[in-house]
Amino acid sequence: MTVTLHLAPEIEAELVAQAHASGMTVEKYLLSLIESSVLGPSPPGLTAEDRAAAFEAWSARHRQTTPLSDYAVSREGIYESHDR
Repeated sequence: MTVTLHLAPEIEAELVAQAHASGMTVEKYLLSLIESSVLGPSPPGLTAEDRAAAFEAWSARHRQTTPLSDYAVSREGIYESHDR
């Protein structure tokens, strides 16, 4: 089946970026997204490389966030509201 999609430029740019971050072509990346959406999680028996590629594709779909500061993940930062 052939499908034509008309994407907004910012969607297209993000799609290309995520595909490249996953080490895939846009076509292969889209196919992996569609397969995982339609078929669910990857079946067991995949090679390590296939599982790694699937994980990379999955993680690339998530928004990048700012890392927490060292203080925020320190014992003091976590428990400061529990003072005495």
